[in-house]
Amino acid sequence: MLDCLGQFEELLKVMRTIDDRIVHELNTTVPTASFAGKIDASQTCKQLYESLREAHASRDRVIKNCIAQTSSVVKQLREEREKNLDDLTLLKQLRKEQTKLKWMQSELNVEEVVNDRSWKVFNERCRIHFKPPKNE
Repeated sequence: MLDCLGQFEELLKVMRTIDDRIVHELNTTVPTASFAGKIDASQTCKQLYESLREAHASRDRVIKNCIAQTSSVVKQLREEREKNLDDLTLLKQLRKEQTKLKWMQSELNVEEVVNDRSWKVFNERCRIHFKPPKNE
């Protein structure tokens, strides 16, 4: 199980590398019309498609797993807080976990933007070389 405290942000950064480099990847592997005969762009686009799908699904799982873990901690702290309203340390810990939870939830929105951008770039360069399966 992933430690969602310190590793979360670094892990997302590493996992988003494919999205950060998609333009470079497409420019170096998918030929322009003048070079179309020299490289199998359909295979390259298919491999990139699979890599993007896997990366996006993997990040989605990590983010949602961390949200679930942190939500559980927040719930537990809320229950403890209700039993002990005078415990300021508990309140501080609860606020810290709630802030972390909101940040992780906002990462889902960031993820959507990152994914949309990557698919837009992918489709611009690969649409004539590769058609993704309809069920996805």
